[in-house]
Amino acid sequence: MSRLGSLGHRLHRGEIAYDFVGKRKLWYGVSVLITLAAIIGLAVNGLKLGIEFSGGAVFTTPKTEMSVSQVQDKIADNTGGHQAIVQKLGSGSVRIQISDISLTEAKKIQGEIATDLNVKSNDIDPQIIGPSWGDEISKKAFQGLVIFMVLVTVYLAIAFEWRKAVAALIALIHDLTITIGVYAIVGFEVTPGTVIGLLTVLGYSLYDTVVVFDGLKESTKDITKQNRYTYSEVANRSLNQTLVRSINTTVVALLPVAGLLFVGGGLLGAGMLNDIALSLFVGLTAGAYSSIFIATPLVADLKERDPEMKALRKRVLAKRAADARRGGDGADEPQDASPADADGDPEEDAHAGAVVGGQRTQPARNNRGRNRPSGKRR
Repeated sequence: MSRLGSLGHRLHRGEIAYDFVGKRKLWYGVSVLITLAAIIGLAVNGLKLGIEFSGGAVFTTPKTEMSVSQVQDKIADNTGGHQAIVQKLGSGSVRIQISDISLTEAKKIQGEIATDLNVKSNDIDPQIIGPSWGDEISKKAFQGLVIFMVLVTVYLAIAFEWRKAVAALIALIHDLTITIGVYAIVGFEVTPGTVIGLLTVLGYSLYDTVVVFDGLKESTKDITKQNRYTYSEVANRSLNQTLVRSINTTVVALLPVAGLLFVGGGLLGAGMLNDIALSLFVGLTAGAYSSIFIATPLVADLKERDPEMKALRKRVLAKRAADARRGGDGADEPQDASPADADGDPEEDAHAGAVVGGQRTQPARNNRGRNRPSGKRR
């Protein structure tokens, strides 16, 4: 068995564990810092909207030997004071994008570009998008995002409970904010491809969160019928059991996206691939982080405020204190085991040992057959 497979098996059995839920204040702090950096980047740089949202024109020239810098130098004075984005396409042609220009300005600039590059004006392929159409696209994209968030919240509230729905919604907003902030800091254009990538990211993040929540729902079933473990401890055990699965699915998803971003976008100069791949790469990473470090700890925080969970915590702490005073094994109760373990085989529990601080203690010895009175059985 591979090391990762062995690790996943040990995590699932509870032989080792990491206290994600217990250190939730640390993860909250990290998320707040990252989110603040994203908001600051968005406030300082703003989003660089593509022509699909802001309006403008894209001019595609015939095949040319000139480099991107040479084209930029030649057309610098003839873009009507607007910034031109120049890209060299795989066919050898050049793509010139200029935002926030009218139809009249676009026709004039097309003729000037043809003169600067020494090509016929009719050989340049123009694509002109009006500002009103761009505004309509922006509104539709925002409406689609809001509808998606509402439907997700309603579904999770029905399938699980409102606390999990709130935690999942906060995690989705967390992922969305970080992804948009990275776009603002890096300076990539926001295009319809970016919106598609964001919706894909939100769907993937939601899937990962639902997987974790489903395991949590099963682990906390009838939790109030025992007095050995608190809700946070059971939530942490459930999170550790699904940890390797979350890591595996994230890595597998990131590999092709990284290929799109660094190979397709970087080496081949494919602009549209950059728009989609960056949102996917950042969003998938943020989604995996939020599912593990944000969503489940938030659920535990909200559930611990419930009167039943407060009463459960009091019973658990009282039992451990009583066991400690008696010198029993209660002081060494595992901090991340599930309630199902309390109803298991006592002999199996005795042999399994306890998990304390992420380390398994030595199993208790079986004393069957020892210290029995001598003599014949009656």
